Amino acid sequence: MSCRVTRGARPSRLRAEKKRCSPEAKWVGCAFHVSHSSAVAHPARTSAPPASTSRSHVFGMVSASRQGLRGVPMLPGRPGCGNPARRHAPRARRGPRVTLAAVSMDPLRIHALPAGFRRPVLVMAFTGWNDAAESASGAARFLAAALGAEKFAEIDPEEFYHFGLQRPFVRFKEGSRTEREVIWPATEFSLAQGPHLPRDVIVGLAPEPHLRWRAYCEAVLSLVRLTETSLVLTLGGLLAEVPHTRPVRLTGLASDPELAARLGIRPTRYEGPTGIVGVLTTTCRERGIPTASLWANVPHYISGVENPKASLALVRRVLEYLGVECDLSELVEAARQFDQSLAEILRQNAKIAAYVARLESRAGDEADDEGPAERGGELPPAAELVAEIEQFLRQQRPE
Repeated sequence: MSCRVTRGARPSRLRAEKKRCSPEAKWVGCAFHVSHSSAVAHPARTSAPPASTSRSHVFGMVSASRQGLRGVPMLPGRPGCGNPARRHAPRARRGPRVTLAAVSMDPLRIHALPAGFRRPVLVMAFTGWNDAAESASGAARFLAAALGAEKFAEIDPEEFYHFGLQRPFVRFKEGSRTEREVIWPATEFSLAQGPHLPRDVIVGLAPEPHLRWRAYCEAVLSLVRLTETSLVLTLGGLLAEVPHTRPVRLTGLASDPELAARLGIRPTRYEGPTGIVGVLTTTCRERGIPTASLWANVPHYISGVENPKASLALVRRVLEYLGVECDLSELVEAARQFDQSLAEILRQNAKIAAYVARLESRAGDEADDEGPAERGGELPPAAELVAEIEQFLRQQRPE
């Protein structure tokens, strides 16, 4: 049953009446609505309604319509109680209910899996907040090249990066000047194996992800479990109040004291903001995976340019732990030229020389706890020194 009210008629002429909905009644209702549509715009008359429009006459029209309008077709495809084809059609048999379950897509992509692994060490670095003066990423790139590592896996960037902040770039495909390809900011893993290595080495390099850090760490741990990695060693670079004239100071942490001693890590008691390196290290520790983090302390007044001296310090410490010897002449030469350029700056600028001298006088006091945070309030106001040094170093770069 349904309740129908025809617009345009006065309540005294036609009241809501409960009638079984039918195509004929609907047709009459529409016709009645059209003939009385003027009543919507004009005030109702106060005279008594004529007998021809009484309730009994209206209901007679409805009854008569059941006889005279049976041949009137309904609008095709109009579902509802007024469609005779729908009312008399056999009910369709329902198929089995399908439940859509959430499909978990593993972001780890394996391109080539070797037959076996020899207790690999995963050395991982991230560009961005954890990479002052590109010291950590520079070390990871050098290690991958020096050890002959080849890419074998990656993490799909779709779920972890904001491409408006970390934009992909396009380049011509190799051997073509018409076809281009898009290079996405993915996490790439390269594997180094061979008789020259006592164990396998996996080098991971990526921009620091913007989103879903816990899920990202799970993707890294999937690779750790797949390759039976024996140690996750993360690299980082932090800004510190240290002079460039002193050897690079390395700090960090390890999951056990013996590992810290083997890496020669000076422990830090830093508390404060952290990056993906800190989250990944903590996740490994909670899962019982041996882990360590090695950080190069970078002079804050030369943070805006690549620091090969800091990268060299990280590379040497990693190779010492692995028991591997590599040709470091290229990186050593880059560090020498870097120091030479800074020495030239000190000779030409007395203000910068005085500032570095003050840092050297404080270099013996190492009680401060450094951490992977840019402690802007604690760093001396040396913005003008930074600008002058960076400008000089850029001018010294070969074209």
